[in-house]
Amino acid sequence: MQLPKDPVILLSYINTQLRDNYASFAEFCAATGCSPEDIIRTLEAVDYHYDAEANQFC
Repeated sequence: MQLPKDPVILLSYINTQLRDNYASFAEFCAATGCSPEDIIRTLEAVDYHYDAEANQFC
C-alpha cells in the first residue's frame, strides 16, 4: 500500500482509517502491510505519537 509522503496528510489519513476501520494501529498495519516503524518515525518527526487508548496519533 502506498501511503502519503507528507507527514500532515499521512496523519490525517491514518487517523481517519483508525477511526473508521480499525480497532488499533497494529490491526491497521497488519491489514495493509504497512511498516509501523516507518509510520511512527514519520509522525514522531512532526511531534505526533500513537495513543492506544484513543486509537489515534495525537
